[in-house]
Amino acid sequence: MENSQILSHVDHTLLKAAASWEEIRLLCEEAIYYKTASVCVPPSYIYRIAQEFPLLNICAVVGFPLGYSVVQAKQAEVESAIADGASEVDMVINIGDVKNRDYNRITEEIRTLKKAAGGRILKVIIETCFLTEEEKIALCKCVTESGADYIKTSTGFGTAGAFMEDILLFRQHIGPDVKIKAAGGIRSRQDMVDFLEAGCDRLGTSSAIKLLAGEAAAGY
Repeated sequence: MENSQILSHVDHTLLKAAASWEEIRLLCEEAIYYKTASVCVPPSYIYRIAQEFPLLNICAVVGFPLGYSVVQAKQAEVESAIADGASEVDMVINIGDVKNRDYNRITEEIRTLKKAAGGRILKVIIETCFLTEEEKIALCKCVTESGADYIKTSTGFGTAGAFMEDILLFRQHIGPDVKIKAAGGIRSRQDMVDFLEAGCDRLGTSSAIKLLAGEAAAGY
């Protein structure tokens, strides 16, 4: 698999709390140069990015990283991000609702945010490191029934990131119109190839360019 093909599936990501504009600007310049699928950034930078890089595909995070904001707050975040120039949204579900087995509530929240996105891509982060297999399967159904576009493994801020067994589990239980994004813990070029060959359509990582240059990734 060519590096350019891998990069076309990468959401080039910078979500650390202390990210400066210079770091975000460099991320955007790299995304344009390497033709990544998008940049995934803090909502506070979306408007500035859209003004300086009007052709860039911008992905906003919503309810990030813990997911326990009320749905009205998440909806407002989506609407604000879209108004500022985002074309994709990565939302975090309310994991407390999972533990309470309130799957109807989760489905309705996702459906509400998909509507707020106005036809733009919505990816649903379920944070697999906190879930049982039964919960993961139930969430595949929630994501499918809600009309979301992607199921995503992780925020990158939990206790672990993407694992191949979760990707294979998703493939068994999501609907035909739902795609998969692996994020968190991608530490080598081979990891990226393996996830793409296993059926992922997107990869969320801050390290793709370094990994493809043969450098080691930081973090778990």
